[in-house]
Amino acid sequence: MSRKRKPLPILENIEITGIAAEGKALARVNDLVVFVPYAVPGDVVDLQVRRKKHSYAEAEIIRFHRRSPERVQPFCPHFGVCGGCKWQCLPYDKQLHYKQQQVTDHLQRIAKVELPEISPILGSVRQTHYRNKLEFGFSDKRWLTEEEVRSGVEFDNMNALGFHIPGAFDKILDIQTCSLMDSLNDRIRNGIRDYALSHGLSFFNLRSATGLLRNLMLRTSSTGEVMLLIQFSIRNAEEETQARELLDHVHSSFPEITSLLWVNNLKCNDTIGDLPVHTHHGTPFIIEEMEGLRFKVGPKSFYQTNTEQAYELYKVARNFAELKPTDLVYDLYTGTGTIASFVARSAKQVIGIEYVPEAIEDAKENARFNGLDNTLFFAGDMKDILTAEFVGKYGRPDVIITDPPRAGMHTDVIKTILLAAPRRIVYVSCNSATQARDLALLDADYRVTAVQPVDMFPQTHHVENVVRLDRRN
Repeated sequence: MSRKRKPLPILENIEITGIAAEGKALARVNDLVVFVPYAVPGDVVDLQVRRKKHSYAEAEIIRFHRRSPERVQPFCPHFGVCGGCKWQCLPYDKQLHYKQQQVTDHLQRIAKVELPEISPILGSVRQTHYRNKLEFGFSDKRWLTEEEVRSGVEFDNMNALGFHIPGAFDKILDIQTCSLMDSLNDRIRNGIRDYALSHGLSFFNLRSATGLLRNLMLRTSSTGEVMLLIQFSIRNAEEETQARELLDHVHSSFPEITSLLWVNNLKCNDTIGDLPVHTHHGTPFIIEEMEGLRFKVGPKSFYQTNTEQAYELYKVARNFAELKPTDLVYDLYTGTGTIASFVARSAKQVIGIEYVPEAIEDAKENARFNGLDNTLFFAGDMKDILTAEFVGKYGRPDVIITDPPRAGMHTDVIKTILLAAPRRIVYVSCNSATQARDLALLDADYRVTAVQPVDMFPQTHHVENVVRLDRRN
């Protein structure tokens, strides 16, 4: 006979005192640290514990006794359900304050290296409608909100087009409005949903891998171009006809779309890196522009999702690099070569390395597109490409710019950087915790001389950070 689990406690009249990792707020109850989503320092609340370990717990608010004077009204009707934009309840100046504090804490507590004064974070001009890319999923398993469940209403139609619910991989919250992108995203998404429902098109079921409509991705650019990619799961002639009729409808209804693409995905996941992309109308790419440089952005291309702030981020990286016309630059984790192209006119040569072969092809194409003949790009695992032999063949870099994924740099990569001994390293990071860990490994040979946080994602806890390191002696 199994033992009954003890019911998890309710904590009453608890004051929220700070902000912790992953954007959650925190409170302290005796020796217990409690992490709480959608809370603001200064709130006094009752908490239902949902998960408890020895020294910490996770809980959710079930009652407010006092709302913090810092709290603001969220602007999105889906706040607290879709899982995104978790900091809408915080005013933007407070968001920037806590992001600055997050970077400072990570560098001081994890890196434990000598630091200069950390520059004030660069806030985003736009706090809403700042993204140039969004993805939405189709599902015949609509997520019902607590209000909908309590209403007792029977829903004849459980189809949904929107965002995946965190922790429920096969459920989709039906989205009516999203303020991350301009209103075009709402018009296109809602128009496609209305057409699909009125024409009886099937929505995807992730468990059975059936249903025609699977996913859509929308991209916009500063040049006014728009890309829409619809991901189908076409298994017979009837579904192929339905897909083409939908594409024709989208083309006639939304003339703003300059690149209308589609993919047939019969796999168990939504990734399209290994699938052919078909052009129904327009071009297979859109053009992004930055400081006179033009970049072809395809459906598989990586491009920073906040265009305006990406420009600010790249300017910081370029300023920190302090390049000379004679410099050889290594751009590690180059992606589609955006930073490489951005700094190429200030250097003798830029060598970019990236894991994804398709991204490297984009990087080469963008260099040709901009008439840059002083760039080289290589595809492969960074720790396998960036070796002592590679440095011996292509030259010791004067400056290294590195922008690794959230996990940071492999220790073998750090060893090769130390071996190459550039005079300066510019480290761009989307995770200041792993960046801090890597700074500690570089500290014997390099000192941190400048730190600049940049906010790329308002309404979230995410923050970019740029660090300049100069070689000692």
